Amino acid sequence: MKPRKAFPLRLDPEVYRVLEAWARQELRSVNGQIEWILKESLARHYRREFDPPAATSDSAEPDASSVPETPPPATTEDGSP
Repeated sequence: MKPRKAFPLRLDPEVYRVLEAWARQELRSVNGQIEWILKESLARHYRREFDPPAATSDSAEPDASSVPETPPPATTEDGSP
């Protein structure tokens, strides 16, 4: 299993309630749902699949080379900047 980075996350109770209901519909844990939402958002932002490779060292830190330093320029639907 890939190493995971654990950290506390404070959410508005209403946001958590909605996430919990959505996760239940998708048969996921709330944590799994949050991770899925973040990966989907990152994939759209960087316009590619976002699943960083597992770290090769004992460190649980993600491989920084898997994330572009600067995002590609934003474009409109017709492809113009």
